[in-house]
Amino acid sequence: MSSPIKLAEIGGMIGDPARAVILCALLDGRTHSATELSLVAGISPQTASWHLAKLSDGKLVAAERKGRNRYFRMASPLVAQALEAMMAVAITGSRPLRSHALSEREQTLRNARTCYDHLAGRLGVALTEAFTRRKLIMLSEDGGLVTPRGAKLLSGFGIDLSAIQKSKRPVCRSCLDWSEQKPHLAGAVGAALAARCFDLGWVQRLPNTRAIAIAPAGVEGFQEQFGVTV
Repeated sequence: MSSPIKLAEIGGMIGDPARAVILCALLDGRTHSATELSLVAGISPQTASWHLAKLSDGKLVAAERKGRNRYFRMASPLVAQALEAMMAVAITGSRPLRSHALSEREQTLRNARTCYDHLAGRLGVALTEAFTRRKLIMLSEDGGLVTPRGAKLLSGFGIDLSAIQKSKRPVCRSCLDWSEQKPHLAGAVGAALAARCFDLGWVQRLPNTRAIAIAPAGVEGFQEQFGVTV
């Protein structure tokens, strides 16, 4: 099958409103049941299961069984990257909203959220800008790397760089942030950084959304550790 035809098929899968909502829900990087996703999309569990089967056939989501139940997750970081890029394109082509017109939910998402397994929104972009400014990482269109200075800081922060180097994922790469229209840090380092921030209690997941709250410890920690004011 030619690439344009395959691209059109994938576009058709994503283009359905219910499936688009389901995919956006899975951008939180966690697994969800068909029932949970049906509530998010405003459809019946049976209809959600049908949509999920389509997305599974298209290799956009993957299923795993826990006991008697099946749970669904994003198929890969690559799918999440593609969705975030498409959302950035959609925002670029839309009419800008004044800040006071944004809902509280959208403001929270723009402040800090997860993009699959790494940090996004204003927080993610600010951290990425601080890392590049301080020459802790170097990013290009094709990927990126951690500098010796960055390796020392990240190791001291509790990130196992030796495990990251053994990963099949890119060590560093930029991901275009849909709300900020600037890159945030993805790849194995981005995922490890987000996981460490959750472990330390610097950030906390908010229910029924991929938005995250920054705890007081995080406000202090991001400033002291990385020079980022949040």
